[in-house]
Amino acid sequence: MSTDTDHLRRSLREAGLGDHAIEAAWPSWWSEELANDASGRAELRFALARRLGLSPRSLVGDRVEFVWNDEALFKNLSVVDAGKRAALTSFGMTVGRSLLRATAPGPSLAGVGATELRDAVLAGREFVDLASLLGTCWALGVPVIHLRVFPLDTKSMHAMVVSSNGRHAILLGRDATYPAPVAFTLAHEIGHAALDHLGEAPALLDMEDPAAAIPRDEQEAQADRYALTLLTGRADPTFETGRERFNAPTLAGAVREAAARYRIEPGTLALCLAYRRRAWPVANAAMRMIYDRPRPVWREVNGIAALQLDWGAITADAAAWLRTVMDTHG
Repeated sequence: MSTDTDHLRRSLREAGLGDHAIEAAWPSWWSEELANDASGRAELRFALARRLGLSPRSLVGDRVEFVWNDEALFKNLSVVDAGKRAALTSFGMTVGRSLLRATAPGPSLAGVGATELRDAVLAGREFVDLASLLGTCWALGVPVIHLRVFPLDTKSMHAMVVSSNGRHAILLGRDATYPAPVAFTLAHEIGHAALDHLGEAPALLDMEDPAAAIPRDEQEAQADRYALTLLTGRADPTFETGRERFNAPTLAGAVREAAARYRIEPGTLALCLAYRRRAWPVANAAMRMIYDRPRPVWREVNGIAALQLDWGAITADAAAWLRTVMDTHG
């Protein structure tokens, strides 16, 4: 590795970027032979700037500066320093804007009520689940992907909504082996967009799982209520089991039987009960009986995205970067 390349990688790491993100952003066409060519070194820096949300001018001067710094809203933020916040925001904005360029505009989520959206889904589906939420988002011109590359060494982000010219993109960080937890996260982020929680901010980041975190502000509580109304028809759902104690098989059987009556997806019903009774281990065990089999949910999310995106609407470089971030190739 040349001294110049080594210095560039070190500068990116010192700016807060993780090795995985740097490696993923490094262009496939780069070779160490190009390190001796001034135009090659410049093109490398411009490529990294485009993919990581960096200021090209500053990167050429080997002083790493992110395009977006303190503009984003951070929810349930723990200890993340300013440099890492800038890395998260700039990375997410770069991905989100590329997604929007490759997605046809739609009616948008802005101002859409949770009950209105639920009724629209239920007009053609038995209940609101992850698949129907994904289909609804894409129909409204809101791209949704699951990030397989993160800007920091630790994941540090549960989900993110990006705003650009009145449009929204949703980036999921949470993965699961069953769809119900991811459906709640997505419904929560839809709530942020529909309720205009971003305001003038370019992005809103949920750093913790909204299903498990105690809301620290009214916007988080509003997004929770929106998600629950969208998924269950009630902002504060209460479901009784008829017994004080229950195990995974009885819970799985109960929610499967009740799903059609309430028009609520069985996994979502189990999660609602787990939240009320703090019975997370039992609910998690019941998931194995509610669904056919465990599977990486991110593959479904990104598989749909790969089919929905208009890859020809963006540059080959942007398309290659998105495919890397989504871990889909074709």
